[in-house]
Amino acid sequence: MSEPDTTTVEVNGFSCRVWRKGSGPVLGFLAGYGGLPRWTPFLDAVARERTVIVPSLPGFPGGDRGHTVLDTHLDWVLATRQLLDKAGLAGADLAGSSVGGSLAAEIAAIWPQSVRTLALIAPFGLFDEKDPATDPWAQRAPDIPGLLCADPERWTALKAEPEGQNSPEWPIEQVRANEAAARIFWPLGNSKLEKRLKLITAPTLLVWGEHDRIMPRSYADRFAAGIAGPSEISIIAGAGHLAELDQPGEVAGAILAWTKP
Repeated sequence: MSEPDTTTVEVNGFSCRVWRKGSGPVLGFLAGYGGLPRWTPFLDAVARERTVIVPSLPGFPGGDRGHTVLDTHLDWVLATRQLLDKAGLAGADLAGSSVGGSLAAEIAAIWPQSVRTLALIAPFGLFDEKDPATDPWAQRAPDIPGLLCADPERWTALKAEPEGQNSPEWPIEQVRANEAAARIFWPLGNSKLEKRLKLITAPTLLVWGEHDRIMPRSYADRFAAGIAGPSEISIIAGAGHLAELDQPGEVAGAILAWTKP
């Protein structure tokens, strides 16, 4: 894989990394739990047909320490709106996974004109006490890879320190990303997004890993039922919560087909 072009934008006085690669109509992507410390095969697959732009959320890898000034869920939504606008994603197709999927849905609900089409990979934001989601922040560290991916090695490889690098910053950055996500979704990942789903008019694809151990399959149906615009559910075989890591080609293909201009 060749490396993407890297720039930065400022949100609330903090620097946020923006990756860009490919050609054609723009498609934005907001990463899931843990963020993206490195470029992935999924992003490469999208970049073969589209210009993919990947802004890093505050506190995520590449997102500096801007999460420390975001005290409420509204703070996070407003920061995400600023980030997308400054990254050149206003009015573009938007995809998001997990944590990033929930924020993408919020943007589409509150500013419908800012999103042309939407693709959400097992987004956070809902909670059903009869069918509760798994709280990743309450789990033992060794169990996290198997909860996030059907193939735990996919998560381990994403988070592994680059060969030859021996910097204390790498593990600190990974811990910071988990802390940032926890600040958005404490407690239990429930941001009351269900109340705002009816405001989403953008055509929305809901992508769910067949073996998702974080977000129950029933949540896909709840999202689809609540969204006002046309929606469709795509179940990805052999994939867990972060389906784009387990099955990058299949997830990229589904999103590219849905968001085709």
